Amino acid sequence: MASRRPDSFDGLGYRGRDDPLYGASYPVRSAGGPAELQHHHWVTSPPDIPGSRNLHHTDRTPQLEEPLGGPGGPAAAWEAPQPGGPPAEQLNRFAGFGIGLVSLFTENVLAHPCIVFRRQCQVNFHGGCYHLTPFSAVAVMYSISKAQGVKSQWKGMGSTFIVHGITLGAEGVISEFTPLPRELPHRWSLKQLAGHLLLKGLTAVVALPFYCASLIETVQSSLSLCRRLLPLSALLLPAALHAILRYAIASSVQRAALWLHQRTRPPRHDPSTNPLDAYFPELAAAWAGSLVADVALFPLETAMHRLALQGTRTIIDATDGAGVGLGSAGSPLVLPVNTQYDGFSDCLHAIRRKEGAAGFYRGFGALVTQYALHGALLAAARTLLRLLLLDARAR
Repeated sequence: MASRRPDSFDGLGYRGRDDPLYGASYPVRSAGGPAELQHHHWVTSPPDIPGSRNLHHTDRTPQLEEPLGGPGGPAAAWEAPQPGGPPAEQLNRFAGFGIGLVSLFTENVLAHPCIVFRRQCQVNFHGGCYHLTPFSAVAVMYSISKAQGVKSQWKGMGSTFIVHGITLGAEGVISEFTPLPRELPHRWSLKQLAGHLLLKGLTAVVALPFYCASLIETVQSSLSLCRRLLPLSALLLPAALHAILRYAIASSVQRAALWLHQRTRPPRHDPSTNPLDAYFPELAAAWAGSLVADVALFPLETAMHRLALQGTRTIIDATDGAGVGLGSAGSPLVLPVNTQYDGFSDCLHAIRRKEGAAGFYRGFGALVTQYALHGALLAAARTLLRLLLLDARAR
């Protein structure tokens, strides 16, 4: 069917074929035919931009033409997608999204029972078993789940998400209204580092009341007890100190692990050939940094949790095992958290004097289980995605 548009219509206005401005700005698209056939195009087209929708199925961009790039020139870096398989960029995004999703799910959802039991052990100064290894911790967690249901291991998970959101929001608001940098540049000064750590400390102080409420939800039972609350000011220094030290240790270990990975990587290794090498090292370094920080600050976290629960009428589950903690009705017995600490330093001295050095590491086995599960799932996800990428490239 013939077009009803006049020959002089070019999409922008009516111009004659003899108009010198006609077609002067943009070259007419050529499909490989004779030059005289190109005048049958009644609409001029802008130059093709890589990635734009101006290209037809068989067209190539001017940047890729042989006269501009030449064989082996810059145009050789552009490779057409392989027919029968997804493009490399799509595979890279899929690999990064998959590994990141597995890491996020494991850290915040799947590992939550380990966090619950670890906190219960930290505040249970009555317990005779310290659970320093993951074997005893897993056995008691199974006993509690069998008696109270699986949902009891995920109590308080919603409040932990709220705390994460409040922390991110508070950090963003403080950084917007203050000169404190939210991120450190590649080359930072001591002033920038001090401001960045101060921002982390202020964020922890702002989120402290919500963190205490979330902590109570993760460990409490249904009974009540007389209260002896500590003022919130007694928790400001431990909370800020824990947040700053944890961030500093985790970031230092993460950067050291990435630096070591780059030093040990072959000099001609290109991460673009394997998208897993571009995403997985950073996740593994973050995992190692969090592990070292949590292990190093475990005693400080134990004292902070005990101070946060003092006088809150919190009743926790017994953590001494099935043989000791199970009552006649088949449900685990509960224990009150009835501490009488006067402050942070008194809490540290009381734990060392009455419980010994091992008292600071109650529930350490749950921490080991948490990071072992996280690392195992990261390794499994990396192996699975590697197999999927190899299969996609083989097609």
